Amino acid sequence: MSTSPRLVGPIGYGHSENVPNLFQALGISLIITTYQAQSVLCLAANGERMVMTQRYFERPTGAAYSGRELVVGTRRMIWRFTPTGALRRSDGGVLEHDLVLAPRQSHVTGDMLVHDLDFAGDTLVAVCTFQPGYSFVPLWRPPFISGLTPDDRCHLNGVATNADGPLYVTARAEADTAEGWRQQETSSGFVMHVPSGEMVARGLVIPHSPRLHNERLYVLDSGRGELVCIDAASGRRETVVRLPGFLRGLAFYDRFAFVGLCKARENREFGGTPLDEMRDALQCAVSVVDLATGAEIARVTFTQGVEELFSVAVLPQARKPLLVGLEEDTIDGIFVVPPQVTAP
Repeated sequence: MSTSPRLVGPIGYGHSENVPNLFQALGISLIITTYQAQSVLCLAANGERMVMTQRYFERPTGAAYSGRELVVGTRRMIWRFTPTGALRRSDGGVLEHDLVLAPRQSHVTGDMLVHDLDFAGDTLVAVCTFQPGYSFVPLWRPPFISGLTPDDRCHLNGVATNADGPLYVTARAEADTAEGWRQQETSSGFVMHVPSGEMVARGLVIPHSPRLHNERLYVLDSGRGELVCIDAASGRRETVVRLPGFLRGLAFYDRFAFVGLCKARENREFGGTPLDEMRDALQCAVSVVDLATGAEIARVTFTQGVEELFSVAVLPQARKPLLVGLEEDTIDGIFVVPPQVTAP
């Protein structure tokens, strides 16, 4: 079976007028993954307009950036992109990029379609780690799961970490049979504290993307279209903002949240949510939310080629990034070697 992605057409997008100035003022760019369109996108500002690079990978899902590397999970692999030095053209000229991310390593997982990824210090984790010689190394399982078997019992789909490892996870339902989550109500989603195995919150509708920011726990209550802040001690939920989409993908920078929006999911697995009543109004987009006010202040809207996003990651201090893909016109022309040492 081929592991090459099925190439899709170009992705079209538009944005609110303030997006380029906002990105430039913050000095950031975004990485966005979409397994539906088999693409990893790099979105940056260039003067008064936005520019987007589209790279093809097989069903990309989770993405995380540590400052030392960008990692992207795909259907069968974890790809690691390492920042390189300045790139020179064949004529000796220097390309004007302040961050160049080139794929340097891949780790074969098998067909596990890894979901969320995060860093615990310098260690990449999901609810497993990834080590040479193994597809993955399990770290933990929910206490209601009786065994580690490849049958997707509770649809564990999100992880938030601290320096010690996984701290919170989200899942679709408390189920312990093969694909048992499919038979549960859509409001059976939960957030669990990993070290204790205790529930933090129940009653979420297909939650995704738990994240810690400024010592607060945020989660996407995806099927309600809500970004929520959860008090881990009491389980009390506070809605930060409601947006017109099935929410998936969450990243933070400064006082801003970057939230991924999807159009309606397929009814077989994700029907029966509160979003059904506004299905025709849902958008595929990335929303910028000011956490100080709870207001959406900017939006990038995808108009062609994609209806579902998966992950959003911020590249700080990167106004002019270059994401190198595996296409011939990119990877074939880039060579990264150690600095030359002058002999004494």
